[in-house]
Amino acid sequence: MAVRGLTVRHRRTTALDGVDLALGTGVHGLLGPNGAGKTSLLRVLATVARPAAGEVRLLGLTPGTHRERTEIRRRLGYLPQEFGHYPSFTVRDTLGYFAWLKELPGAKAPAAVERAAELVGLGPSLDRKLGTLSGGAVRRVGIAQAVLGGPELLLLDEPTAGLDPERRVEFRALLRELGRDTTVLVSTHLVEDIGPACAEVTLLESGRVAFRGTPEELVACADTDTDAPGDNPLERGYTSALRRHRRECRTDNHGTRHTRKAAL
Repeated sequence: MAVRGLTVRHRRTTALDGVDLALGTGVHGLLGPNGAGKTSLLRVLATVARPAAGEVRLLGLTPGTHRERTEIRRRLGYLPQEFGHYPSFTVRDTLGYFAWLKELPGAKAPAAVERAAELVGLGPSLDRKLGTLSGGAVRRVGIAQAVLGGPELLLLDEPTAGLDPERRVEFRALLRELGRDTTVLVSTHLVEDIGPACAEVTLLESGRVAFRGTPEELVACADTDTDAPGDNPLERGYTSALRRHRRECRTDNHGTRHTRKAAL
């Protein structure tokens, strides 16, 4: 999976400003403050939105044509930040519907549905209606539909929102398992989820890449920033990396002040 010069605009703001990013097999974390461009990036990678400029290559295909876009969608899993659902549907109904959308063979769909439910701890709840589930359980249904059928590219936007600590630990273990042979990109505000699950981290700030490296390298960003706020080393590294990027963006080598571009 790779993007080059990716630019996304929303009305008068630029959500992504010439982003270059290449990801291989494994679990990759996507961090950044509100408005950094994380959701915009995932929407483009999920082929839900089209960029204003730049190149996108997913699973060896480019989503510019209907045929290739359809093929990409068959092979990826996507959990949006807001997971729409029908409260009157059971877990089985919901996952079965997504199996149909992904064009899973009819003979294989029931087993795939049960497997996805088991992965997120919802096996005993397959015949419960979503309207009777807790918010955290509904979120796990969203994760289940994303992993349904064993996608080659998995995109998760705030997947642990609403999950209790025990479920978050289980989810991180699931990510590590999936990352053995899948490219997984996880967008999150919870910095503490990054260290145990992710091999690489990308930090976005104002639509640009502010940091790219391992969790250990992110921690090291705080070595010379002794007053960086945070309750753990990763949080302090995160805030230090943001501070450094903001300083670098204030002026370029010629002393020209940088501002976030507005879309005209």
